[in-house]
Amino acid sequence: MKPLITALVDTYNHERYIEQALVSVLEQGLSPAELEIVVVDDGSTDQTPSIIQKFVPHVKHVRKKNGGQASAFNAGFAEARGEIVAFLDGDDWWAKEKLLTVADALEREPAVAAVGHGHYEFHEKTNETRLLVPQRPALISMADREATRIAALHRRFLLPSALTVRRKVLEWIMPIPEEVVFIADVPLQAAALVMGTLILDQPLFYYRFHAQNLYSIDPKQNDDAKLCRKYQMTELVCERVYRRLVELGVPEESVSEFLDGVWVEAKRFRLARFGGSRLEALDTEMQGFRASIGNPSVGYRLFRYLTLSAALLLPARSFYRVRTWYAEKNLGRYRDRLFKANVAR
Repeated sequence: MKPLITALVDTYNHERYIEQALVSVLEQGLSPAELEIVVVDDGSTDQTPSIIQKFVPHVKHVRKKNGGQASAFNAGFAEARGEIVAFLDGDDWWAKEKLLTVADALEREPAVAAVGHGHYEFHEKTNETRLLVPQRPALISMADREATRIAALHRRFLLPSALTVRRKVLEWIMPIPEEVVFIADVPLQAAALVMGTLILDQPLFYYRFHAQNLYSIDPKQNDDAKLCRKYQMTELVCERVYRRLVELGVPEESVSEFLDGVWVEAKRFRLARFGGSRLEALDTEMQGFRASIGNPSVGYRLFRYLTLSAALLLPARSFYRVRTWYAEKNLGRYRDRLFKANVAR
């Protein structure tokens, strides 16, 4: 017999979406002996619980006090019996062939610990759908810094509703710290990459953009509280995941390669929009410098240290206004003419 698959659905106040999500799981063409469905309701205050109840006993309904996405993942995994676990956010939905496709991929590739894939982006406001798939299938990992650099480019194909893992991945990384209220898929992504992940060039789920998204929000909107929360949570997740992976023995250079791009951009956005200390700005730019250049020449290093000294001279917001102006004017081309020949990644 094929191993049991657990569909782990996390939801919070998704009364408009949860029925479509659960129907998409039930339409995967698997029997109850092949598929269990665990739905974790993270303390919804709308009609989400009553909608889920309509699907019982076809689904196992786990109700809990509101605690965020990490706590929902932890609670769901505690109930999961499957040797394969596929995640689905309650505001997304799967294509009909999703589970059979990923299960077949895991069966063909016994050394692979996880599968990710392309998806459709559905924009609720405009009813537009956009296809997002990799150019070709890819085997990715965090075996070394270069492998991790390539893996990080595939991060968009490891969103929660695209991620299916063998049970051992979750046993290795969980529990996830419960202060991670959202973006709790990052430690799961990292664990999957440490053990090896196959990316399929097929769109197998629909990612819904809507007004209540906590992470996929437009930086140009004027909701400062929501934006500040997003970038603060991104920084928290990066710090926690970095610490956890190093504790588990993953080389620091690989962990940095996986996290630093997102981490630095989150810090830059927060400091530019909301301000902060000069030391924070300097530390952020030093982290970005270390992450972007593998083997800088002495001249390039001195140039960067000289320009970074501005972070100590200017308030954070002013420094980042100057940095934005520098980028918009493409003044880096003059730097590259001087130092390009001596800079190697």
